[in-house]
Amino acid sequence: MKKTVLFAFACMLTLGASAQFPGGMPMGGGMPPMGGGMPMMGGFAGFGGDQSSQTQAEYSEKFTDINYAGDDQVYHNLDIYLPKEKKDKYPVVVHIYGSAWMSNNSKGAADINTIVAACLNAGYAVVCPNHRSIADAKYPAQINDIKAVIRFVRANADKYKFDTSFIATSGFSSGGHLSSLCAMSNGVKVQKLGNAEYDIEGNVGPNTSYSSLVNAFCDWSGPVDLLHMDCGDAMIFGGPGQTPEENMIGLPKEGHEENFILLSATGFIDKDDVPGYIFHGDKDNVVASCVGQYFYDQLQKAGVESYIKHEPEGGHGMGMYSEDNLKKMTDFLNKVRTGK
Repeated sequence: MKKTVLFAFACMLTLGASAQFPGGMPMGGGMPPMGGGMPMMGGFAGFGGDQSSQTQAEYSEKFTDINYAGDDQVYHNLDIYLPKEKKDKYPVVVHIYGSAWMSNNSKGAADINTIVAACLNAGYAVVCPNHRSIADAKYPAQINDIKAVIRFVRANADKYKFDTSFIATSGFSSGGHLSSLCAMSNGVKVQKLGNAEYDIEGNVGPNTSYSSLVNAFCDWSGPVDLLHMDCGDAMIFGGPGQTPEENMIGLPKEGHEENFILLSATGFIDKDDVPGYIFHGDKDNVVASCVGQYFYDQLQKAGVESYIKHEPEGGHGMGMYSEDNLKKMTDFLNKVRTGK
């Protein structure tokens, strides 16, 4: 029997990642600030995984709190990291934090010493953006923000040494959802299914004349199909009609399945999609690994170049960031980028 967890407790779990960073993980929007952070609970290291034993990310330059939307909102800020080895320009990875879509200011906790560090070491510039939370706005605001980040990268290529011939997305947990959804919805402006209709591209920021297309994606433990979240033994967050995804979309799943298809990365799959790599822990008790497997199966069925790595002892962030897995990620990005 699945274990039902109160929605408030789900919010607490997202704060577990704050134990990785001095002063705690910054939170904004409708979530109260948590001074000093919250200790890890029962071995659960939060939605960013346990990075305490990792080496520190190395970079030549870091640009902090750059606003990509042309406003003064913290949820529209991003950080930029450039590799330690200086070059004229760098291919780009946009990496998105996990928070069950409940944080609007956690870019500083976005797997900096694991995924971000590996990408930097492989020669990629890394952009870590904030985005609007459930408390700030309903869907599709979250994917509108990520699309705006991609357009910002293209519009500011010269300023930040971005090589926009290759832009990939990556993300953990809800960030994995947004990473995958951004890639699967390449070229989609408005998507309609039955009575459901969403402006996926949006018009956030001043760079709407630029493309939001990406070349590849990585999904780390993401809830990429919101209608198959009960396929395994993971916990259920929130009561009926009050799961994080239902709060984000503002509707219960029952009777509104079309809306949740258009919230899911799987709802946008077609044969022309860009390549992707899925990483999922078989002991993930937050997003069951069968969700990632279902995504992979649908990609394969459509003929999309895709890969999956099941980590037998991996949890939700815990035990996922081995050197081998991080190398699989960067080797995949290099393969797609170079065509080799």
